[in-house]
Amino acid sequence: MAGHSKWANIKFRKAAQDAKRGKLFTKHIREITVAAREGGADTANNPRLRTAIDKALGVNMTRDTVEKAIKRGTGDLEGVSYEEVRYEGYAPSGIAVLVECTTDNRVRTVSEVRHAFSKYGGNMGVAGSVSFLFERFGMVLLPEGTDEEQVMDIVLEAGAEDIETHDDGSVEVTTPPEAFHAVVSALSDAGYTPETSEIVQRAASETTLSIEDAEKVLKLVDAIEELDDVHDVFTNADFPDAVLEGAVG
Repeated sequence: MAGHSKWANIKFRKAAQDAKRGKLFTKHIREITVAAREGGADTANNPRLRTAIDKALGVNMTRDTVEKAIKRGTGDLEGVSYEEVRYEGYAPSGIAVLVECTTDNRVRTVSEVRHAFSKYGGNMGVAGSVSFLFERFGMVLLPEGTDEEQVMDIVLEAGAEDIETHDDGSVEVTTPPEAFHAVVSALSDAGYTPETSEIVQRAASETTLSIEDAEKVLKLVDAIEELDDVHDVFTNADFPDAVLEGAVG
């Protein structure tokens, strides 16, 4: 099934911003630390850690930095202790927003997130106010020219839910959260390198926005994403292509 992935556009925009702001290494270090703390240092029994390490090495993080992050997570090395927190709220036009953070100071983080919501026309909500609108799933995007039929056999056997080829020739694989790491590992073993792979939050239904309203929402999303403690931001907005392409450019 062919189509155009707005999700992919959003992820590429965010990846470009992270790289530009120098936040990429920080995000990977925090993810490795949390993964090691929750599941231990043995990558054979901790698929989340294995995926986090692969991503970090993929952006040229040194093995030494990776090892230090793992040791901080397991407590073998003193350092900052991170935890995962999530905040919910509304952007302009009533758009639902989920903010996932990795922080060593909840008070600082919630204050910064609340300020960003307020400054750009949104407001924070209580826990559970919008999260019911979203569902978690794994998303793996393979580069242009990937053979869908070859990939299909690999990912379906590993537990994938769906596979789609987009107009640009890229292939998008979706998985239940519990099958995500198995799918990524199966692809890696078969010699495939995803352009992006992660567990994300997808809205059950989206709200279509005008260009003017979409730009307002995107300003809020950008402001929240700029915060050091923010790991990811999800909305139920259907952004017009013109707005996404302008943001990528």
